[in-house]
Amino acid sequence: QVQLVESGGGLMQPGGSLRLSCAVSGRTSSSSTMAWFRQPPGKEREFVAAIFRSGGRTYYADFAKGRFTISRDSAKTTVSLQMNSLKPEDTAVYYCASDERLILSSLRFPDSYDYWGQGTQVTVSS
Repeated sequence: QVQLVESGGGLMQPGGSLRLSCAVSGRTSSSSTMAWFRQPPGKEREFVAAIFRSGGRTYYADFAKGRFTISRDSAKTTVSLQMNSLKPEDTAVYYCASDERLILSSLRFPDSYDYWGQGTQVTVSS
């Protein structure tokens, strides 16, 4: 099946930047939707950003608009999340996710995704 492995997390001061990467391997589809979710301590997992199927259109949570950018390479072997102007509220475990057949109205919900990475910790603090 599909394997997803996140990397690039760490500690950053407020206002700084981090770039997360998700390495994709196994049996993939050109029509797969790729997404990032995050889970702050003690809270539910929440949607961050996604690239919908083969069209490449991107979608963002309100807190991510203007600060975060999701992208992928042409071979779909790597999905990235560039995070700028980081805030303490961005502290969370960040997860990469993938699904082959979800519809647009479902892309913000964790239950819509079949494949998940192990997560990478992002901590924003002075």
